[in-house]
Amino acid sequence: MVITCLDLEGVLVPEIWVAFAEATGIPELKKTTRDEPDYDKLMQYRLNILNEHGLGLKEIQDVIATIEPMEGAKEFLDELRTMCQVIIISDTFTQFAAPLMKKLGYPTIFCNSLEVAEDGKVTGYKMRVEKSKYTTVKALQSIGFETIASGDSYNDLGMIRASKAGFLFKSSDKIKEENPDLEAFETYEELMAAIKKAL
Repeated sequence: MVITCLDLEGVLVPEIWVAFAEATGIPELKKTTRDEPDYDKLMQYRLNILNEHGLGLKEIQDVIATIEPMEGAKEFLDELRTMCQVIIISDTFTQFAAPLMKKLGYPTIFCNSLEVAEDGKVTGYKMRVEKSKYTTVKALQSIGFETIASGDSYNDLGMIRASKAGFLFKSSDKIKEENPDLEAFETYEELMAAIKKAL
């Protein structure tokens, strides 16, 4: 039994923080896990910027409401789910992901949660488990599943390398250069063909 594990942002939907940076005109918020391998450092940086500008969960959710899945993402996901189980494993947050899951046809997603004060200020975040993508893939394997994984960022490398087949998708040139042994694809057609071959 195979489960395909996919990243969310950059793979199926545009990067939420990049969209928010563009909507608010705060370029510092464009930094993502493609740029910063240390997720805790990245999130503390983001929370500090939100505080400086007096921005909270509502402002972020308003931008998320305008985000559409990448072209072809839902069709790719629908087809893939006819061939195997699929889990989206993301370092995003339940408060961000819910409206996007509706647009993707409610696939299963494992993600983290934000800590939000009554006034809507984002005060912190809670990771589901440490190294959530790698840990989740290892847990699935421990209960008898084989995994295939794909993602675009530093925080996806653990699950990609721990899986029986793993692929970079729409990744940065830097990550591709640093991981020349990993197959890297730019289109859903290419990724689908690689997953079919691995199934």
